[in-house]
Amino acid sequence: MRITKVNVSSKAIKLKSPLIISLGKIEYAMSAVVKIETDEGIVGVGEGAPGILITGETLDGTVQCIKEIGKVILGCNPLDFEKIYFLMNSVAAHAPSAKTAIDIAIHDIIGKVSNQSIAQLFGGYRESIETDMTLSIDDADIMAKKAKQHIEAGFNTLKVKVGVDEKLDVERIKKIRESVGSATKIRLDANQAWYPKQAIQMIERLGEYDIELVEQPVKSHNLEGLKFVRDHSRIPIMADESCFTAKDALRLVRMEAVDFVNIKLMKCGGLYEAAKISSICEIAGIECMIGCMAEETNIGVTAAAHLASGLKNITRCDLDATFGLTEVVLPGGVPLEETKDIKVSHEIGLGIGG
Repeated sequence: MRITKVNVSSKAIKLKSPLIISLGKIEYAMSAVVKIETDEGIVGVGEGAPGILITGETLDGTVQCIKEIGKVILGCNPLDFEKIYFLMNSVAAHAPSAKTAIDIAIHDIIGKVSNQSIAQLFGGYRESIETDMTLSIDDADIMAKKAKQHIEAGFNTLKVKVGVDEKLDVERIKKIRESVGSATKIRLDANQAWYPKQAIQMIERLGEYDIELVEQPVKSHNLEGLKFVRDHSRIPIMADESCFTAKDALRLVRMEAVDFVNIKLMKCGGLYEAAKISSICEIAGIECMIGCMAEETNIGVTAAAHLASGLKNITRCDLDATFGLTEVVLPGGVPLEETKDIKVSHEIGLGIGG
């Protein structure tokens, strides 16, 4: 079997409401949809969803990079994934969302050839996963109202964005906790907003409201600062932007800098690299969360859900991006309707049509 064609198209989909984080505002899902065709008639589907605030990529740049990668993998056997990954890296030094698009499509083909879902390819550990719901930075009363609505809709865990204003953050978390009661898990995500000592102070103040974990409290490059926060925090610390690749995960493990790692396909370059991150963390006794970019559609989120279903060490999920979409490019996969329980399809491959 050989790759005969790599097609890519792009679409920007306006979100139902903007997501505001400490780094800025996100208003659109950005999807570069890939279809890889083979000489045996098997077609694989993938998506690159660049998040400029996190990876620095744009939709146009991602499309162009996919086209360049497409040129060098023509004629390759899609089952020779180690070779394909080497070729992708020879074309672009970084460009994780472009590589993710190819990676998902290749895994879709592998699943179809082997008559397995992607979840089964990675181990098939669980039938379904439970996602949290993310709260965008807003007025405290509005956030508290939305939090209560999510809990009443069946969600058990909230991921709350913080990091714009210290005083308002305390007010927001206080009101959210009051609105949802003591049974709800609350995760905080600062998106690199704080300096290390500031982070420790804020974590201590916000810890009054029973916080499960704090995600990326300091700048992504400041691993020493991240370790400093972890060493002085009574609440577990999770890395997100500090961990793009398996090499980053190894560095964090060696430094004992975090308690958890958030894996995102669009950040690491796809399922292949994501599985490596999980393995490194598992060996070190560090559990992982699978996350997604707000810019992703059902294609990327579904691939992430398959990985989380396959791997035991992915114990937490933040896969709510599809709930903010007004439409999708291709049908199938994780639904647009809000639900805490996500069950991946038993169809072979990714399970997304088109």
